[in-house]
Amino acid sequence: MISKVMRTTLLTAASAACFVLLLAAQPQPTPPFFFVQMSDPQFGMFTADKDFAQETLNFELAIATANRWRPAFVVITGDLVNKPGDARQIAEFQRIAARLDRAIPLYNVPGNHDVENAPTSASIAAYVRTFGPDHYAFRAQNVYGIVLDSTVIAAPDGARAEYDAQDRWLSDELARARVSGARHVAVFQHHPWFLNAADEPDGYFNIPLARRTGLLARFKAAGVRYLISGHYHRNAVTRDGEMEMITSGPVGMPLGQATQSGLRVVIVRDTGFEHRFYALGELPNVIDLKAGAGR
Repeated sequence: MISKVMRTTLLTAASAACFVLLLAAQPQPTPPFFFVQMSDPQFGMFTADKDFAQETLNFELAIATANRWRPAFVVITGDLVNKPGDARQIAEFQRIAARLDRAIPLYNVPGNHDVENAPTSASIAAYVRTFGPDHYAFRAQNVYGIVLDSTVIAAPDGARAEYDAQDRWLSDELARARVSGARHVAVFQHHPWFLNAADEPDGYFNIPLARRTGLLARFKAAGVRYLISGHYHRNAVTRDGEMEMITSGPVGMPLGQATQSGLRVVIVRDTGFEHRFYALGELPNVIDLKAGAGR
């Protein structure tokens, strides 16, 4: 039989242990740092797959700049190539990407030109064999990053098993993110969830409302603050409440009224993300964390 004193001691010890676990899960202050988002290098797009000379120049400059800046990581939000499965385009992307200093993590994200507009089990498997997982999570200091295959969310019919598997995995990952102790949770994908408003009509450049609405609600419930994408080939930044949708222009060929290729610098502070898209012709020598990224 447990005495009253022993019971009190055990309860006190248990309470202390729970407090320690709770404290460990709380976000801890960290110095500011930054990462680089590149999107849509899309080898072959400038000349409709005749060559990729311009994409080579752009991507080489972007990678060389990242090596000089020394970001915490680089994420490339999809459309690594223009023609799905093209061996020459893939080889050129991989050749240049391999020049990134190995001390700087590189996170690739699949785009619709990597797994096809209507992905299948075979096209996703081909991507995974070539580039690695099409969905995964990573931790960078106080950032919990979740990478999604947005093409299978946009068009799931040809790869229903993959869509369902990613969705189950996402539920588990969002739960992990909530208790991870990370100050910021960011979701990286190729397609923007929306460009102007969370309830905007379906279009080529966003995720269909049929899946968008429910997923945005799940993100909010899990404390996701940032959604970071490409695909649009120009910049668009908007919000849905406290959640910011950041869509970045391309390292490769711009579209519409966008006239410049470039990349985005994201400074991570305890208070939130600051970010700016730099055209390739205006890349600074260093990233000044004190001055801030601006817009």
